[in-house]
Amino acid sequence: MDWETHARRLAADTVRRESRWHEPLATVPRHLFVPRWWANEGGRWTLRNGPAAPEPWMQAAYTDRTLVTRVGPLHADDAEPGTAITAGLPTSSSTLPGLVVTMYRHAVIPDGADVLVTTGSGYGTALACRRLGDKHVTSIDVDPALVEKAANRLEAAGLHPQTAVCDITGPLPGEYDRIVSTVSVRCVPASWLAALRPGGRLVTTIARTGLIVTADKSEDGGAVGRVALDAAGFMATRHGDDYPPGLDDLYEQAKTAEGEHVNTGRYPVLYVPDAWDVWSMLELAVPGIEHRRRDDGEQRTVWLLHPDGSWARAEGRWTDPPTVHQSGPRRLWDELERIRHRLNREGTLPVYGALVRIDPDGTMHLKRGGWSAVINGAPPPVPRASSCSASPR
Repeated sequence: MDWETHARRLAADTVRRESRWHEPLATVPRHLFVPRWWANEGGRWTLRNGPAAPEPWMQAAYTDRTLVTRVGPLHADDAEPGTAITAGLPTSSSTLPGLVVTMYRHAVIPDGADVLVTTGSGYGTALACRRLGDKHVTSIDVDPALVEKAANRLEAAGLHPQTAVCDITGPLPGEYDRIVSTVSVRCVPASWLAALRPGGRLVTTIARTGLIVTADKSEDGGAVGRVALDAAGFMATRHGDDYPPGLDDLYEQAKTAEGEHVNTGRYPVLYVPDAWDVWSMLELAVPGIEHRRRDDGEQRTVWLLHPDGSWARAEGRWTDPPTVHQSGPRRLWDELERIRHRLNREGTLPVYGALVRIDPDGTMHLKRGGWSAVINGAPPPVPRASSCSASPR
């Protein structure tokens, strides 16, 4: 099977030849890390078996796209042939190679740097190993099965980084010059700042936003940096086999209920996650909103749901002002429209390019011009002997 030709094409399509990431992209056998994956077809997850169809496997593995390897608690490797899943969120994947490289580029990784990365399928770890050498790479994941699968596939590719089963929001298994997380966090864990060496850099995304944050460790034990001008989104950290249940009960209530407040919205219906800057600003203003939508021809309905019981439903033709129902302690659609007012008035939103200061406890301060926001840190977790279980190189 001529995977090398496909890998060279992927490298050529993703980076310039003189890039230090060209050789890793051209020589890492990505198909080894995704022999099976889940394809979403109309809201239904369908199993794809690479070895059963080698040419589509090569095309999928060596295209710059994300391949979902786990939905809910079920990994594609462990599913019976013909399995389909009608509900569930992705819980692990092989991230599109171009985005992995983008995160590494934001880290500005010098030769000889010790780097902590997140595991997933193991493909991103393999790229880092090819670029830096095995001894400089530590790869962690909260799921023992994912770590074992990735370690076996890394070994098959001739790569032997340190791997560890570890909750990335808790104590980390060493000290590093760079931490690059391809899972998103609500706030930067204090343990990252403790594990970064002086002058070290962290790169991550903020959960429920499109924000990439880069920050360099400062003398006070915190970090300073900025929000990147480009956007990305990753799965959020989890602490078990699956994410906690969403707001399905509130959604059932909000599907058709008459709102406590009903009015006509100013702007056409927007599914907020489709607009990175609006989505990010709304999450900073009102953390924790879940978004749902239904499209029926030119008719669109979207729901905003919040854990405090607030909800909003907007429905209308895509180009017309919608009818908006809102209930609960907050008016979520009003919060959204304030952000859209600002976008229309100023032509941009201030969140991308914002300066970032992170306190030693992980509290994050964002500022650009007269705008500012705070993402509160959490108390550091109590260290546990079992918080990380590392394997030898």
